[in-house]
Amino acid sequence: MTRPTLGIALITFNAAARLAQCLEAVSFADEIVVIDGGSTDATVGIAEAHRARVIEAPDWPGFGPQKNRALDALTTDWVLSIDADEVVSPELGAAIRAALAKPQAEAYAVDRLSNFCGQWVRHSGWYPDWIPRLFKRGTARFSDDLVHERLVLTNPGATRVARLQGKLMHYSYEDFETVLRKLDNYSTAGARQRHAAGKRGSLGTAVLRGAWAFVRTYVLRRGFLDGRAGFMIAVFNAQTVYYRFLKLAELNRMR
Repeated sequence: MTRPTLGIALITFNAAARLAQCLEAVSFADEIVVIDGGSTDATVGIAEAHRARVIEAPDWPGFGPQKNRALDALTTDWVLSIDADEVVSPELGAAIRAALAKPQAEAYAVDRLSNFCGQWVRHSGWYPDWIPRLFKRGTARFSDDLVHERLVLTNPGATRVARLQGKLMHYSYEDFETVLRKLDNYSTAGARQRHAAGKRGSLGTAVLRGAWAFVRTYVLRRGFLDGRAGFMIAVFNAQTVYYRFLKLAELNRMR
């Protein structure tokens, strides 16, 4: 019986720092598609050196639509969607190959463990973090969200979802420069998304929502157990929410 084929769906933009490690960890895949958003570093060269088919798409429609472009470009039976700052652990790689050899479900969730400025985070609402990433073609697509996109099952009632052993290692915030850049990008994208949906923002809303984000992360989600990283994540979440609603208020004013 022929083994089902596996394709890797990946989007990139100036992702050279971790991309080689990311692609080496999934070298067992039959096909790799990279949708690149106009990188100016070595991203494209690294991707091509790891036999990826690179498709240039610099118009940037948002995270969800860009990831769907990668899904549509693949021709394999199964799809594994990962980010350029994620690395499939050897145990997870073995679990993926075993699942494809004898599928017990149409979609599989993986256990993602994230790193914040050099520290693995096991609280703060970041862990455990089971997310569906491996799925049979046609059973799922990404939402059209500009940011914080999610994988949506096409027919959730009829789609079996199982869990895979091993970790998906997520190097989400390598340094403080990355933290500040993502804070700005995420707050802007979140404001635009809410503005398009007719939502409104104000200084008062920004302050209250930002304060609540800190309390929720640091206290309710036990970020204090992550020590220094937990406090930094709580502040990061608070600032992201604060600036998101300030930027939304500005978009409302300019309307």
